[in-house]
Amino acid sequence: MAHAADPGKPAANRVAASAVDLDKAAASSNQKFSSPADRTVRRSLPGAQDKAATAQAQGAAVGNQDLAIVLNAATETAHGLTLNTEIVSAPATLAVTIEWGDGKKDTTTAGGSTTLTNQHTYAELGEYTVKVTVKDTANQAEVVNDFQIQTAGSDFTPYGPTRLLDTRSGIGAAKGKVPARGTAHLKVGGNGGIPAGVTAVVLNVTATNTTEAGHVTVFGSGHEQPITSNVNFEAGQTVPNLVVVPVGKDGYVELFNGGWQSIDLLADVTGYFTRSASSGYASMTPTRFVDSREGLGTAKGQVAGQAVFSTQISGLRGVPQGVSAVALNVTVTNPKETGHLTVFPSGQTAPSTSSVNFSAGQTIANSVIVPVGADGKISVRNGAWAGADVIVDVVGYYSTASNGAYVPSAPGRLIDSRDPESPIYGELPGRMYFALEISGDEPGIAGYVLNTTVTNTQGAGFLSVAPDPNRLEDYWDETAVNPTRPTASTLNWTAGKTVPNLVQASAGTTGVVDFWNQGWEPTDLIVDMFGYYETK
Repeated sequence: MAHAADPGKPAANRVAASAVDLDKAAASSNQKFSSPADRTVRRSLPGAQDKAATAQAQGAAVGNQDLAIVLNAATETAHGLTLNTEIVSAPATLAVTIEWGDGKKDTTTAGGSTTLTNQHTYAELGEYTVKVTVKDTANQAEVVNDFQIQTAGSDFTPYGPTRLLDTRSGIGAAKGKVPARGTAHLKVGGNGGIPAGVTAVVLNVTATNTTEAGHVTVFGSGHEQPITSNVNFEAGQTVPNLVVVPVGKDGYVELFNGGWQSIDLLADVTGYFTRSASSGYASMTPTRFVDSREGLGTAKGQVAGQAVFSTQISGLRGVPQGVSAVALNVTVTNPKETGHLTVFPSGQTAPSTSSVNFSAGQTIANSVIVPVGADGKISVRNGAWAGADVIVDVVGYYSTASNGAYVPSAPGRLIDSRDPESPIYGELPGRMYFALEISGDEPGIAGYVLNTTVTNTQGAGFLSVAPDPNRLEDYWDETAVNPTRPTASTLNWTAGKTVPNLVQASAGTTGVVDFWNQGWEPTDLIVDMFGYYETK
């Protein structure tokens, strides 16, 4: 598990390909559809009787009475469909028309019984009626079969921020701590304004009132509990982490306390995913929008206790106008006392949720997905009573014009530098990076939902995650160029700490992602994947 310590290891290769197969990892999201031959509808075209003699002269069976269609389809990408059309027919020249339900169609010809394979990509997610028509002109016969399909990917709908779970007060679960090795069963689908049938949810999960080190694992109800962890904590810590988690068919998610002492859990929702068209995702190279130490995006100087500032997101630094939500990495540094930040849409009253929790003097980061206000801004409130510096990096955005659909995958470990079976084994040296090929040249991958964890830390530092301009082959051929060292931080740590944080990493142009140790001392790194965004 990501919270465990392990002995030191020798230096090893820093570049590798992931052992995860994206297709297999996302297999549970793909769907199959079928319509048997007995659903074929037949009709005779005008002049059918007059054509009987012609059909017989051409060697075709008169009337082609057995003409029928069998349809089978499977979704293998977020937007795509593979259709197998089995035609049962006497020998005859057949005209085949496939209507995909989105105003587009394919046409071809066939000669008697055959199986055709066609692929189609939908611009928008949703339900569509696929209709196949086969016409036997010689016999003036026409048969039709159709069925409804649904695309596999999911689009994002902003929501909240709203608190769904607080075991301290009995919100969303019985009042009282979650026992050691126990689980909080949280309703998501059908809760408040969240519809039933959601495929995944974005939660900010916080562990608090901890008395011993441990971890929290979040997963969909009815799914096998993964070996990955989402929140790691120590005694006395209050630790949040963003989670993008599949929702079970019953509408619930599970929050497992992997520690040996009871803890309180909080969960705040900021959005959910459905298979209906809404907002797609577009990833970015992490870009700094706010740094109160320099006066970027807000007034220069610490954000005062209980103060709120708003900052422009839409229309700046690569983020277009009209985005519905934004994916951020928010960092607090130099806080004068314990407190929390709340990030929320501009134009609204600050909710009673927290986005980042911190203690005096701590530097800590957390991923945040937050709706953008109608004016294109977001707001940040310092919930402490004293000042703190705030840094905001944008890693991506959601909009109706973006077509990155979310595909949840079975949680899988990409890197564990402590494990000799890991693609990359050995500590990540200071001021160096691991380069991991996740999807390579596979087309249509826009980004990945990852959880990064550092452990066995030997000094202070921070982790940066950014796309690599090189292909894996460039490293093997020794033709790789030096990637530009990123400035945005994904997570921050001090010596001896285990720190996790979710990151929505861009796939860039090569499907290779770099994980930079920006400190001067080595650390172990664990990277788990929970899903990815696909544009096709």
